[in-house]
Amino acid sequence: MPDLWTDLLDCLYLAPQSSDDADIFVGRNQTLEYHRVFGGQLLGQFVRAACLSTPGKAIKSIHTVFPREGRADEPITYQVTRHHEGRSFATLSIVASQSKGAVATASISMHAPEDGHDQQFVGDVPTVLGPEHEAKIDLIPWETRSADSLDTTAVGPAEYSLWMRTPAVDAEFAPALAAYATDLTLIGTAIRPLDGLSQRGNGTAFTSAVTSHTLWFHRAFRTDDWLLLRQHSPLAARGRCFGRGDILTAEGVLVASYAQEALLRL
Repeated sequence: MPDLWTDLLDCLYLAPQSSDDADIFVGRNQTLEYHRVFGGQLLGQFVRAACLSTPGKAIKSIHTVFPREGRADEPITYQVTRHHEGRSFATLSIVASQSKGAVATASISMHAPEDGHDQQFVGDVPTVLGPEHEAKIDLIPWETRSADSLDTTAVGPAEYSLWMRTPAVDAEFAPALAAYATDLTLIGTAIRPLDGLSQRGNGTAFTSAVTSHTLWFHRAFRTDDWLLLRQHSPLAARGRCFGRGDILTAEGVLVASYAQEALLRL
């Protein structure tokens, strides 16, 4: 099995389906030990397809819906549709499909860089945790640190904070890598208040699957500097859970926000 970091980066190098059409890309899947495509991979590839199809603009927001699971043994085709492309903004929709049909769809807004009024109102960011707080999170092939664990069955608040830093990588991949990371821990955050459950119980103690995921990118950033993913789940009801979070630099700069809804059946 290839190194997970190298394998993930290779998946983010999308190839045009043909030289005649700049709006159709093909992406390979991660080499994992199960047959389904990880949703974080789809998020990252959506971001890359949007950025490649609209050079000169940065991704501003993405809302993704997952109608059915993707199969890991078949490449994924990304069809970009341009609804509007002006000097400042562009609006796209992208369908990720395999032979059985769409596995995910995304509505995306792009924005050309510009200067403007700058303010933020967020809580203070603590000091980066030391290496004694190393966190092992499946599918994340880079440094992660946390004071809490989503693998314990002990009851805790529906909150979770995670420090992360990737190996050195070009800044153009930062939005895709951040999107990938945000797909992993919101369901685990939602079930922290439930006694006797941890995120490892999916498929046995409970059933869960992400149904939609949204990110907003506020400022440029790098993932090979320390970032804090600070998130909470305000609601679980009617067979679903909802969570949201912020991505902040070690200096306290808010660079992105995200939210997710998922199936949650106990």
